[in-house]
Amino acid sequence: MHIDMPIHELEKYMGKNPKPADHEHYWERGLSELDELSLQYELVPADFQSNIADCYHLYFTGLGGARVHCKYVKPKNAQPNGPGLVIFHGYSGSSGEWTDKISFAAEGITVLVMDCRGQGGLSEDNLQVQGPTIRGHIIRGLEDANPDHLYYRNVFLDTVQTARILMSMDHVDCNRVGSYGYSQGGALATVCAALEPRIKELVAVYPFLSDYKRVWENMDISNSAYEEISYFFRVCDPNHLREEEIFEKLGYIDIQHLADRIKANTLWVTGLKDNVCPPSTQYAAYNKIKAKKEILLFHEFGHEHLYGLADKAFQMFRSL
Repeated sequence: MHIDMPIHELEKYMGKNPKPADHEHYWERGLSELDELSLQYELVPADFQSNIADCYHLYFTGLGGARVHCKYVKPKNAQPNGPGLVIFHGYSGSSGEWTDKISFAAEGITVLVMDCRGQGGLSEDNLQVQGPTIRGHIIRGLEDANPDHLYYRNVFLDTVQTARILMSMDHVDCNRVGSYGYSQGGALATVCAALEPRIKELVAVYPFLSDYKRVWENMDISNSAYEEISYFFRVCDPNHLREEEIFEKLGYIDIQHLADRIKANTLWVTGLKDNVCPPSTQYAAYNKIKAKKEILLFHEFGHEHLYGLADKAFQMFRSL
């Protein structure tokens, strides 16, 4: 039994949310702005310490002058030209506990985990934007005339800066870096690999932020991670007079429209009973990836713990 499309339809589905005509220019311009930023960072020793790794709070300045926080875990036995891993967290969460990074450090992998601006961690959200937020970050900036003021634009570019900082470290080989995340983190790991072509390995687990119009038109949006779109229309456009315009603007921050840029070896993970980030929205992005890829399906699972997956991802990143 499926909650979305049958698998044979999922395998052909290419998404329905519109892609803005200037989408490529939008992101190339963003990357050009990022090129002007320094890769300098500040390290603050963490209270948490380990016999395996040195742990720090790392801060850098992102676009708009925002102070962005990451957890930085460096193996004590770090070798020159070693591997690295950037990790991204789920919606409204944070970079999490130190202990879940230590297993990677034990394998000689340097880890950098980014806090998204204004969510559950320590990163600053200093975006000044017209229009309401109401509930959630997808719609933050959606009423602003300038699409550069969409909340996720800066967050997407923060993922690139995080990866570039890790790649700039003396003991890290810039061609041996992976990207990893679940849900919102899976979306951000995907974006990072799309906008930073040196990412070698990508593991994206039931990624969020894809194919907004599919969720709106065909799924139970009030029970999904996309429910804030419903709140937006109720408050800002109850008669849907601007529906086409709104979904086209959301196309700037739709990961399916960036997926074809990915060069990393990709493991994509989907639960076929996921009603939070429906399978079709995930396939919309996966089907556009041109790099070497594999999709791992959990048939009886939704948006939840997936048995054995963390071990599989760990083994994949050990090969960096």
